[in-house]
Amino acid sequence: MTGSHRAATTTRRGTGGAARDRRSGRTRIRIVLAAAVSLLVLVTAGVGWAYLRLNGNIDTFGADGISDHRPAAASDGQNVLVIGSDARTAGNSELGGGDKNDIGRSDTAFLLHVYADHRHAVAVSIPRDTLLTIPPCKLPDGSWTETRHQAMFNEAYTVGSTAEGNPACTQNTVENLTGLRVDHTVVVDFKGFSALTEVVGGVEVCVPQDIYQKDLNPGRATRGKRLFTQGVQTVSGQKALDYVRIRHGIGDGSDIGRIQRQQAFVGSLIKKVKSDGLTPTKLLPLADAATTSMTVDPGLGSADKLVSFAMSLKDIDLNDTRFVTVPWRYEGARVAIVEPDAGALWAALKADRTLDGQDAGGGSDADGKDTGASKDTDASKDTDASKSADASKSAGEEAPAEDISATVRNGTRVTGLAARAAAVLEASGVTVTGTETASSQDHRTTVIEYGPGREAEARTLARLLGTGELRSTTGGGLDVVLGQSYADQAPGTSTGADSATASPAPSEVPAEVAEGARTADEDLCAALSYG
Repeated sequence: MTGSHRAATTTRRGTGGAARDRRSGRTRIRIVLAAAVSLLVLVTAGVGWAYLRLNGNIDTFGADGISDHRPAAASDGQNVLVIGSDARTAGNSELGGGDKNDIGRSDTAFLLHVYADHRHAVAVSIPRDTLLTIPPCKLPDGSWTETRHQAMFNEAYTVGSTAEGNPACTQNTVENLTGLRVDHTVVVDFKGFSALTEVVGGVEVCVPQDIYQKDLNPGRATRGKRLFTQGVQTVSGQKALDYVRIRHGIGDGSDIGRIQRQQAFVGSLIKKVKSDGLTPTKLLPLADAATTSMTVDPGLGSADKLVSFAMSLKDIDLNDTRFVTVPWRYEGARVAIVEPDAGALWAALKADRTLDGQDAGGGSDADGKDTGASKDTDASKDTDASKSADASKSAGEEAPAEDISATVRNGTRVTGLAARAAAVLEASGVTVTGTETASSQDHRTTVIEYGPGREAEARTLARLLGTGELRSTTGGGLDVVLGQSYADQAPGTSTGADSATASPAPSEVPAEVAEGARTADEDLCAALSYG
C-alpha cells in the first residue's frame, strides 16, 4: 500500500513536472512571439515615421507653369530633368556665398534618359550659357512671357525673378529644345547636395592639379590656402560642393570646361550608392538628406514615388550609365548647339536607341526573357498577315515603324523642318520616300493624311513626331504635312532672327558624341576637362 502510494505520488510529481515544463515552454514561446511582434511594430513604425518625415520634407513646384504644348511620350522609358540650383536662400548662402536675397539661378542641368528596358541610361548635360529659344513661361502674376530667341539656357530658371527660381520654365525650355517629353523634374540646391554626399560617406574624385582658394574665387588678391591636393581623394559636404563648382585654374576655366568633372562626380556618386545597395532601407536616409533641400514636380511629390523611381534604376549597370554633353561649339563667350548632331542625339533617345545604335526599347533581356517593358509595336509584328489591314489594326492600334513609308512636307517657314522630321522618323525605322515643301507655309497644325487601311501607320507617325492630326483621304498614300505645332517642339528648330539654313540630321548619333561618352565606372582621372 505504501509502495503504491509512493508510486502514485511519484507519478503525480512526474506529471506535474512535465506540465510545468510545458507551461514554461509555452511561456518562452509567448515571450519570443511578443518580442518579435514588438520588433515588427517598431520597425514598421520606424519605416512609417521615415516616410512621413520624407513627405514633410518634399517641396513641389506648381504644374500650372508647365506648357500645354508638350511633346508626346514617345517610349516606355523616362526623361528626368535634374537642375542644380545656386539659390542662396534657406542657409545656402553659407555654403555658396553670394547675396541671400538674390534670385534663384540654375548652376548646372542635365537630362537623364532612362531607356525602356531599364538597363541603360544616358545623362545629357546642357551648358548654362547655351544660346537657345525660351518658350512662353508663366510669371508669378499668372501672365505668360513672350518667346525669347538667342537667350542663355540658365535665364529660363530666372523667369519671374523669384528666390526659388522657375523650374517649370526650364522644363518647358528643355522640351522645346529636345522634342522629348520631360516626365519628371528635380531641383537640388547647395544644402541638399552637401547633405547627400555626407550621408553616403563621401564620394571619390580625382583632382588634376593642386587647387587654391583663388581658383574657387578669382576675385581674391592672393591664391590663398590650398583646398585640394592633386590626385584621387574622397570628398563630402562643403569640399564636395567646392569640387563640382571649381572652374578657374583648370582647363580653359569655363563653365563648359568643368562639365566633365561634374559628370565624373555624378558617376562616382552613383557607383558609391549602388555599391552600398539599392534597397528601401539604404535609400531612405539618402532620400531624407536630399529632400530637405529638393524641389520636384508633382509626379514625384511623395516618398513612395521617389523611392519607387530610385528602385526602378537598380538594374542599370554602371557601364551602361553614360554621360555626354549636347553637341556644342563656342560662339564668342557663349555656347551654340551644333546641328544636325544634336537633332540626331534627341532622335536616338526618342527612339530608345543607345549611343552606339542598339535598340533598348525593352523587348527582352539578354536571356531572351520578356522584361515587361516591350513596346506596342513589337506586339503588332505578330499580326496574321493573311488578315486585312482594317481587320487586324483596330482603332487606336499602331503599326510597326519599319513597315511604314511616308512623304514629309514642310508646311511652315522654318528652314529644314522636313529634313529634321524625316531624320526623327528614319531613326525609328520609318522609310521616308521624300521631303518636300507644302503648297502653303501657314499650317498651324501638323496633319497626317492616310489612305484606306493605313490609319494604324498614321497613328505611329503621330506618336513618333509628338504631334499630328489624323485625316483620312481617298488616295492610297501616307503624307505628313508639318505645321507650327511640330516646329514649336522639334529639336534644333528656330525662326526669325535665329533662323539659319539647316542640314538634315543624321539617322545615328555622330561618332564623336558616342565615343566621347563617359561611363559611371570610368577611370576617375580620365578626361576631366574640355579645355
